[in-house]
Amino acid sequence: MPETSLPKVVVIGAGFGGLAAAKKLAKTPVEITIIDKRNHHLFQPLLYQVATAGLSPADVAWPIRHMFAQDRNVSVVLGDVSDIDREAREVVTGHGRYPYDYLIVATGARHSYFGRDEWEPHAPGLKRIIDATEIRKRVLLGFERAETAETEEERQRYLTFIIIGGGPTGVEMAGAIAELANHALSRDFRAIDPSRARVMLIDAGDRVLRGFSEKLSGYAQSALEKLGVEVVLNHRVVIDGEKGVELDGKAIPCATMIWAAGVAVPRVGKWFGVETDRTGRVPVEPDLSLPGDPNVFIIGDAAKVPWGEDIVPGIAPAAKQGGKYVAQVLSARIKGEAAPKPFVYRHQGNLATIGRHSAVVDLGWMRLTGGLAWWLWGIAHIYFLIGVRAPLIVATQWFWSYLTYGKGARLITGVMPLFAKSDR
Repeated sequence: MPETSLPKVVVIGAGFGGLAAAKKLAKTPVEITIIDKRNHHLFQPLLYQVATAGLSPADVAWPIRHMFAQDRNVSVVLGDVSDIDREAREVVTGHGRYPYDYLIVATGARHSYFGRDEWEPHAPGLKRIIDATEIRKRVLLGFERAETAETEEERQRYLTFIIIGGGPTGVEMAGAIAELANHALSRDFRAIDPSRARVMLIDAGDRVLRGFSEKLSGYAQSALEKLGVEVVLNHRVVIDGEKGVELDGKAIPCATMIWAAGVAVPRVGKWFGVETDRTGRVPVEPDLSLPGDPNVFIIGDAAKVPWGEDIVPGIAPAAKQGGKYVAQVLSARIKGEAAPKPFVYRHQGNLATIGRHSAVVDLGWMRLTGGLAWWLWGIAHIYFLIGVRAPLIVATQWFWSYLTYGKGARLITGVMPLFAKSDR
């Protein structure tokens, strides 16, 4: 982009928050630079569908450059931010520095293993497309290896799937794997019965979906159990390398483990030399700016924003609201207008799907379960898809899968993971 005298806005991260801010600012007389480690925006709420072979990666991700192709004041940089030079007002990456007048930090979060990072190779989390395709590979390989297993003990190990964490991601993954085994793969194998797969959901809390009411949480657990999922609560697990997990000192052999138990925000606190909460979120001012630096804004998962007696949750609607709000603040400053009122988060509800034709929806004023909740969940997710053609594509794919119990993206790609010596 040619050098101009326009104010320079740098946005770190092209997730929901960063993208919302850049989209709204694109019509303002500013020069915008978006920096992200990946060249695509990812619709994370549907990532579990990629991990369980329901959708392909291209259905839930879109190239960032294409999304801003018509906005000539927006440039996109593929790079990893290593530091923020606050004195020089520059964002430092591995291949250059990018000056800013205003900085929007929307880095998002990644999965956290609570200090046990050595567990990650054995129990991947679900935050990126590469995570989803890796989990899909491990899940599908579990059935493939069970088909050729020489002993019943070996076969059962391959057919055991353990999901650690009972939040929305864990619940959705457990339900989707159970349905994959019970329906989509039911006629594909000869030596095994996929419906005999053991799917376990383990959580250290006293119920799944703790962000929902106890009634909806209870419904979700019951729905999972009807699908054949074993729900284990009030227990912590220890991952035992490639072998499986230990639960109350008892070993459970398992070839496929999935982590859905926690998230953390890396590096942002270190960049600015400020204290964070235990997950790495940075406290911000009422206008979402960094305390002591009104030209730096932190939004989405990286920001610790009060919400009554709680904290604004790290979900897509909250990030989008924060991004749009910061864009309003900057637009008002640049145009010399009065600043908008302090940011107020408007909760639009909690939604989680449990399987085909089953979900829970909590909108505050209305709570739904079952089939109607599932359709509302689907409509809401399609509505919030950012791509232009993607909503129709995803809607068609979902409808076909709903009618046929089909799964069309059952591809095993990449290097074979830790299943047998011959795979290495």
